[in-house]
Amino acid sequence: MSQIHTDPNVLRIAVGQFNPTVGDVAGNLSLAREARADAASQGADLLLLSELFISGYPPEDLVLKPAFLQSCLKAVEELAAETSDGGPGIIIGFPRQGETGRHNSVALLDGGRIVALRDKVDLPNYGEFDEKRVFSEGSISGPYNFRGVRIGIPICEEIWNDLGVCETLAESGAEILLVPNGSPYYRGKVDVRHQVALRQVIESGLPLVFANQVGGQDELVFDGASFAFNADKTLAFQMSQFEATLAVADWKRTEKGWHCDEGPFSQIPEGEEADYRACMLGFRDYVNKNGFKSVVLGLSGGIDSAICAAIAVDALGEERVRCIMLPYRYTSEESFKDAADCAKALGCRYDIVPIAEPVDGFLSSLAEMFEGTEEGITEENLQSRARGTILMAISNKFGSMVVTTGNKSEMSVGYATLYGDMNGGFNPIKDLYKMQVYAISAWRNAHVPPTALGPSGEVIPANIISKAPSAELRPNQTDQDSLPPYPALDDILECLVELEMSVEEIVARGHDIATVHRIEHLLYLAEYKRRQSAPGVKITKKNFGRDRRYPITNRFRDR
Repeated sequence: MSQIHTDPNVLRIAVGQFNPTVGDVAGNLSLAREARADAASQGADLLLLSELFISGYPPEDLVLKPAFLQSCLKAVEELAAETSDGGPGIIIGFPRQGETGRHNSVALLDGGRIVALRDKVDLPNYGEFDEKRVFSEGSISGPYNFRGVRIGIPICEEIWNDLGVCETLAESGAEILLVPNGSPYYRGKVDVRHQVALRQVIESGLPLVFANQVGGQDELVFDGASFAFNADKTLAFQMSQFEATLAVADWKRTEKGWHCDEGPFSQIPEGEEADYRACMLGFRDYVNKNGFKSVVLGLSGGIDSAICAAIAVDALGEERVRCIMLPYRYTSEESFKDAADCAKALGCRYDIVPIAEPVDGFLSSLAEMFEGTEEGITEENLQSRARGTILMAISNKFGSMVVTTGNKSEMSVGYATLYGDMNGGFNPIKDLYKMQVYAISAWRNAHVPPTALGPSGEVIPANIISKAPSAELRPNQTDQDSLPPYPALDDILECLVELEMSVEEIVARGHDIATVHRIEHLLYLAEYKRRQSAPGVKITKKNFGRDRRYPITNRFRDR
């Protein structure tokens, strides 16, 4: 491997946005090697990889294991030795045990050795981040000389806040800022990152290159969308979103500093497309990285299970998805037809397993104990629990992961049954409100996202989208029998969950005060259920679990 270009006034930087796996040190090292070989073939001088690349991000309490830290260090040292071949240098993140504690670190590798080490100063401790639990703060350091160019390496959070890391780098002679990141997706996040980076460009007067990872890690989805800004605030390049790729751009030394004339410019998806692709990527990586060969889900003829089936087929392919209709006496002919039509459109396997016998068996066993009581929600929940048990049995027998299909509106107010429809390993729509489910369903019927393995055309029958939603646990039941209309419910929930608004503020938006009080009460009451729910893709700024952590025992009500 040899360096192709030798112009001292040109720095060819390769930005790698790839999909490392947490804990797979050998696999991540192999991924870094492949990226470097690709960068070398394009004549790059330097390869910039994302935050904690060797360990995968976020490694959480894995970094408390000394053996894991030693494995990460050994991998970085192996990679450093390989840079003696005259090819590209590498900026790569890894967790490091230092003299003063564990650090979220970045290594600059060149000439067969670790040229420099940087420990992250600003450790995020909010929302999905809790780095202060496992890492110690580093100290602010100056730039590093890489082949005659003084580069500053702020690490992720250090450009988001005003601790002065970028300012210090500029004042101590940095010529360009190269930023490794582990920045998860939420709706509209690309614009937020651009504004954050621009602020640092303006304050430091330096160009900035932002490298972000791609892929799903438990609830989090990292969407890539790496980019760079010139010092004059122009966008130097924009890489694609939700796709692993490497981009190489030439930076040229001018009288005003380093400038990138042209780089790749990818269109960034918006709205429903971005949300759908995030759900698909997060689901695909959860299933594949955890070694599941296939998935199974209950296909009821409703919109939630239909969109989950579509996401599953798009993510994994029709041959790895099995849909089960689990009818009872209240299941309508309309639902039978809609479920069958959906499975046919998606091309996946479809089976029917009636639940009358197990439900009636439960009712018979409980008849003496329940004698003299009024039939109601207990009997309805037996239907859901019978379905959940059957799906788990199929999972155990065939090794297929059960897909949970409840949306955020339902999870917010407890409109879900523990050990029933909440059973499963992962939920691709857990962080989507009901109206967002409708929106992405309509979008998917009109579009096939990149990398999707499913078919084009209408994959969710129009009748599923247009009919009134129902759990079909009693005759003529609809969701709106016990919940406000979903547009109103979703608005109230977004105000309570995402915006932390007071009841008074929500009522001022036009909502009935009694309804707001009731929804607030249900939201708090359902916390114990959410603690036992399957993980699911984070789409909003405040998902349940990582972002919103309320006590189960909680008597506060905003009155």
